[in-house]
Amino acid sequence: MNRFTGKTVLVTGAGSGLGRAIALAFAAEGASVVVAGRTAASLDETVGLIEAADGTAAAVTADVTDSSQVRNLVHETVTRFGGLDVAVNNAGTLRGAVPAGEVSEEDWEAVLRTNVTGVWLSMKHQIAHMKDNGGGAIVNISSNLGAHLRVPNLAAYITSKAAVSALTRAAALDHIHQGIRINAVSPGASAAPMSLRPGETEADRAERMRTGNPLGRVAEAEEVAAAVLYLASPAAGAVVGTDLVVDGGASA
Repeated sequence: MNRFTGKTVLVTGAGSGLGRAIALAFAAEGASVVVAGRTAASLDETVGLIEAADGTAAAVTADVTDSSQVRNLVHETVTRFGGLDVAVNNAGTLRGAVPAGEVSEEDWEAVLRTNVTGVWLSMKHQIAHMKDNGGGAIVNISSNLGAHLRVPNLAAYITSKAAVSALTRAAALDHIHQGIRINAVSPGASAAPMSLRPGETEADRAERMRTGNPLGRVAEAEEVAAAVLYLASPAAGAVVGTDLVVDGGASA
């Protein structure tokens, strides 16, 4: 399929993991993709993979917690490819697997700053362009941990992702009249580094999922990407403010 031919897509946190898979999936369907993140080398690797598959991409370094950098990111996207049709806000972090009362103030603030404020700042500047240029689609990457499922020792991350789910719904109502559709995807454990526990190998994770997840395995990064592309596509034209869970039944 070529659902995104002629479209420009911005993906944050695209230097590895789910962000990279999402960027590759959009490029494979014809989009010009801007990949964003803090590490130039990993972004360049993503661009190289897209170009090796005859896709079109550019890398822009940006820290989503810095409003001026996010504003510049949107500006660079529009300058390079002539517009911004779809934005995927995937950048996130996880710190400190400890009980809630033992989370350091530094870790708490870092997680909330990246996972919540970073998504809000990204939407703020994306919406500023889209509302004056015919609308668009925004997909925020949340998590099944948060609004859908809780586990011990991840209070900061769970709080931040619950906030992303709520922020997505609130923003969706605020901006649909401007032609901007906003939704979220909430992955569970997936074939990405963030789902590995400290010291755990991919084989260890596979064994844990075999008995610990109803599906019996992690979601492939491409399966999460497929959910994102659906929400960004014309086929989801009436889907507004949803939070699509992709976790193999873990939070069912």
